[in-house]
Amino acid sequence: MARVTGGDPVDEASEASGATPGAGSIGSLRIDEEGYLVDPGDWSDPVAEHLARAEKIALSELHWRVLRFMRAFYDERQVAPDARFVIRFLADEIGLGAAARQRLFELFPYGYVKQACKIAGMRRPRAWSTG
Repeated sequence: MARVTGGDPVDEASEASGATPGAGSIGSLRIDEEGYLVDPGDWSDPVAEHLARAEKIALSELHWRVLRFMRAFYDERQVAPDARFVIRFLADEIGLGAAARQRLFELFPYGYVKQACKIAGMRRPRAWSTG
């Protein structure tokens, strides 16, 4: 199990060796071995920014709209939204129509679960593909 301390992931081995966490503080968060938050309730805008940087994604306004939709869905249902719900959100509410699916994967090029769910602070959906 790793933690995010001072803005950087720190595992127990580097902590034991006396390694100094990076500058800046987003508190102390527990993340799993794949980099997902252990407790989705720990999510915040600074956490999302940190997780996005780790994925090499610069968050745009459209990224934030997707992330906020995902968080609202999670808050209401206590489950991460399937990609089809996010695609429907992009198609209908953002107005992307048939281009919504392609745009989702442009926003998160290494996959919905790998990047969107992680940055939105979801636990890794174990039964889903990594797409």
